[in-house]
Amino acid sequence: MGYERQRLPVSAELGLALVGAGALSVEWAESFAAVPRSAFLPGLMWPWDMTAGRSVFVSRVDEPERWRAYADADCPVVTQWDDGEHTGTEPGAVATSSASMPSVVFRMLRNVDLRPGDKVLEIGTGTGWNAALLAHRAGVGRVVSVEVDGVVAGRARTALDAFGSFVRVVHGDGARGYSEGAPYDRIIATCGLRRFPWTWVEQCRPGGILVAPWGTHYSHADGVARLVVAGDGRSASGKFTGAVEFMKLRAQRLPRVVHGAYVSGSVTGGDETVTELTEEEFTGGLSGPQRFAVGLRVPDCVQVEAERRGGARPVWLYGLRDRSWACAYFRDGGETRVWQGGPRRLWDEAEAAHRWWAGNGRPGCERFGLTVTAEGEEVWLDDPREICWLSRDKR
Repeated sequence: MGYERQRLPVSAELGLALVGAGALSVEWAESFAAVPRSAFLPGLMWPWDMTAGRSVFVSRVDEPERWRAYADADCPVVTQWDDGEHTGTEPGAVATSSASMPSVVFRMLRNVDLRPGDKVLEIGTGTGWNAALLAHRAGVGRVVSVEVDGVVAGRARTALDAFGSFVRVVHGDGARGYSEGAPYDRIIATCGLRRFPWTWVEQCRPGGILVAPWGTHYSHADGVARLVVAGDGRSASGKFTGAVEFMKLRAQRLPRVVHGAYVSGSVTGGDETVTELTEEEFTGGLSGPQRFAVGLRVPDCVQVEAERRGGARPVWLYGLRDRSWACAYFRDGGETRVWQGGPRRLWDEAEAAHRWWAGNGRPGCERFGLTVTAEGEEVWLDDPREICWLSRDKR
């Protein structure tokens, strides 16, 4: 059963909005029209309500019009919580599978520069919608998609088969790629990375393109890396094309940070200083570029923003190599006091990183680039010779 027989109505309003925002390019317009997201979303889902600022539960059986409205909206939709352990209709603790915002999906697809006949490896099948879009453009039997969660993989396979999309769905660890189908012309990941698996570079042909969200453990602020494999296959390099936030590759998830393992009792046990940075200057709110940049300059560290209460918000920094910590207590209209303890002075590092970012013109992730080799990774600013982050972790 082919695409023409399975064609479903798609929101024209969403399409116009995506075109107007520069997300939906001409080469992907036909796939957008032929492969609607609604064909791959489950009957029970948790879309992000932009007005309410939270995930809400929707049932296709009970509220078909509301379900359809969210399916055709430019919003992310959670389809699994807590690795499938979640029950009930309230949101779970951690979203672990989803359908991304259509605007994000098509911006990433544009970066892939996919041509009919290209062989594609997708890491993270999710609902199967992205794989179906890839297959519609690449052609029959040209897409392999790897999904680490067996239940998610099974549901995606069912949805893809029902739609008539010829995608091979493999249940496995996407960090290992899928050597059976290599070499690939294009590899795209729909999950966030904290290091780029060298296996993917090995499985992509020289001149091939890899697209994946990449960032540090410091925050969820990722950049979409678009890398081209060198002619000799010994490296892949390219610029970041835009800011995103994605669920992490499960093999690279960070274990939950336990506050009590760092601070017992009052923060006054640490060294106290003050800072002139405001909360907005330091954190940048929901979309500030400084989180990506500061994370590059403060390695092996996690930033956690506590709930705002009484006009004040504590922002914590936790070291991942040791028990170093810092806390900046931001208050509306008042002095910001800082406490830090442990072998590292994490706040001093973070404040210096912020000054570095500001001194370089407050760059967004688009001014940064990434080079991956078998030995490790380098992030650079504007030019590959201007390295600002380096990892030589064993792969």
